[in-house]
Amino acid sequence: MADFKTFVRSGHWPTLLASFLYFDFCFAIWVLNGAMAPFISESFQLTAAQKGFMVSVPILAGALMRFPLGVLSQYIGRKNAAMVEMGLIVAALGYGYGYVDSYDGVLAMGVLLGIAGASFGVALSLGSGWFPPQHKGLAMGIAGAGNSGTVLAVLFAPPLAAKFGWSTVYGLAACTMLLPMLVMWFAAKEPPDREHQTLREHVACLFEKDGWAFSLIYIITFGGFIGLASFLPTYFYDQFHVTKIEAGQLTMLATLMGSAVRVLGGYISDRIGGINTLSGVLMIVIVTLVMCGFAGGSVAVTTLLFMLCFAALGAGNGALFQLVPLRWPLTTAVAGSMIGEVGALGGGFLPNAMGQSKQLAGTYLWGFVAFAVLALVMLVMLRRVQIRWTRTWAEKGGRARPMTAPTDYGAASRTAQR
Repeated sequence: MADFKTFVRSGHWPTLLASFLYFDFCFAIWVLNGAMAPFISESFQLTAAQKGFMVSVPILAGALMRFPLGVLSQYIGRKNAAMVEMGLIVAALGYGYGYVDSYDGVLAMGVLLGIAGASFGVALSLGSGWFPPQHKGLAMGIAGAGNSGTVLAVLFAPPLAAKFGWSTVYGLAACTMLLPMLVMWFAAKEPPDREHQTLREHVACLFEKDGWAFSLIYIITFGGFIGLASFLPTYFYDQFHVTKIEAGQLTMLATLMGSAVRVLGGYISDRIGGINTLSGVLMIVIVTLVMCGFAGGSVAVTTLLFMLCFAALGAGNGALFQLVPLRWPLTTAVAGSMIGEVGALGGGFLPNAMGQSKQLAGTYLWGFVAFAVLALVMLVMLRRVQIRWTRTWAEKGGRARPMTAPTDYGAASRTAQR
């Protein structure tokens, strides 16, 4: 308890809260098509491959929009960038409510929903920007726990779609965005770690080996999270023939674990190091994914395995972003957006792999196996690159190095609260 009080006093908690809500509601919008996929698929009689592609479109679009928003935030500020993004989301949802009435329209709406997926790097950098390096893992874990928005989408969207029709859900979702907009406007303050740099300096991480190593690992931890979270309603509905609402509830059980454990992943990484945490996470993901593929006959066993898998993915997300501000302390928003962009692109792989596996082989097994093999490759890569990381910018295991010229983050945050 004393440690948590020290953590709260070291930064600006209203900004952290605003970042969490911003990311939480944006994430819910981002996976909205996945949550309503059983309804949409039934309306347009979609094939397995079409279902997978439909679910992947918002993921891919959001990935492509992340880096531009991260760069924009460096020029207009992260708070302002968040407000602009949320305004665009409201407009996009209004379009979805009034004009989507075909499969092509759903795909177009998926592109617009990608605007919500761009929030990641800005939310985490804004939330953690007031906190010193030794607490950034926990701060980014709390802000990143906004991926619990998946829970909101899969829990509330199916019942609302069943009662009012799935297109109405877009309009209702637009109204919910007013809450994070108000909190962001009145509670958040721009952190003191903003640097005015050239565009070339901002994108320098794109040309570094470390940037791509982080991105490839994030394909597993976050790509796996968003890909599975978006596809699970379809998987449960098709594989076990549960109702559409039950499919959402089962998905909620799994994704809730990933969202809650993300904070724990950041906290543990502050203490034992993000590299150590990621190594354990990837091993758990590999085993549980393969087991999920072979447990397709039992909904109870499959749900429990998904809960364990999502817990590992969530912890992995927290662990990876404990390392990012250590490697890029002055351009965390841009580096985080770039890593998030590539990672989310990987999330588009999984729904398509699952859909193609079902359509071509009659089973989802090979979709699970393909992603597990990819996770194994990333684990081998991590064990190789961590040798160089711990020699240059991180302590053994991936912990933060002692600050040589510490910034008084606590004093800065107390000034901001006055």
